[in-house]
Amino acid sequence: MITLGIDLGSNTVKTVLLRDGNQVVARALRKGGHDMDSVMNECLDEVFSAANGEKPNKIVATGYGRVSCKIADKEISEISCHGRGAYFSMPGARTVIDIGGQDSKAISLSDNGKVIDFVMNDKCAAGTGRFLEVMAQALQVPLVEFGDVSLKADRSVDISNTCTVFAESEVISLLARRESKENIIAGLHKAIAARVIAMAKRLRIEDDVAFTGGVALNSGVRRALESASGKNIKTPDHPQHIGALGAALFAFDLAKE
Repeated sequence: MITLGIDLGSNTVKTVLLRDGNQVVARALRKGGHDMDSVMNECLDEVFSAANGEKPNKIVATGYGRVSCKIADKEISEISCHGRGAYFSMPGARTVIDIGGQDSKAISLSDNGKVIDFVMNDKCAAGTGRFLEVMAQALQVPLVEFGDVSLKADRSVDISNTCTVFAESEVISLLARRESKENIIAGLHKAIAARVIAMAKRLRIEDDVAFTGGVALNSGVRRALESASGKNIKTPDHPQHIGALGAALFAFDLAKE
């Protein structure tokens, strides 16, 4: 049985094709744009090609754009899908921290992987992927290099603002004062971690934490989260696809019904 999960996020479209609810057949990710339908179709072409043209029995959509996904049999919230996908990838995790393009969230899971509670920051871009994108432009350092660059820091500069607009001005001022980019990036990671962990502490943070979303690819943010929380932060394979994976698992449930 083939099922498909589609995560239509604010910045990217992710798809996961699953066989029999336990074997990932294919994944695809495309940067979003104004025409999300065409971006989604590119992802679908890629995963269906990897599956030799097999079509899914059921499709579940999640993410910001889920309500506009006409091919989906059902729409499920990203909280439920991220929790389900994280538990599948890391069964020992009881806390999920997800940092995406436009929001960050913390999710508490039960011993059987059900979502118990969650908190979410969706009011501004502070502490999200968009925040880091703006800082990367200000620093003229490719975002994909942030994790490695921060390793070279001899200290982390205090960043007093997590508002994207004010933090950008602060970063420019730090550069003008000849502060190193390495130390600034380390400071940015520390500021993000402090904000996200303060939010997550509204829940109970368990010892093993699954770190998902696009920002989970940044090893510097993961280290900063560990330092701020005192917990072991683990990143599952393909952290950007966790929501789509959860959607594919829900699609499998739907297909069995």
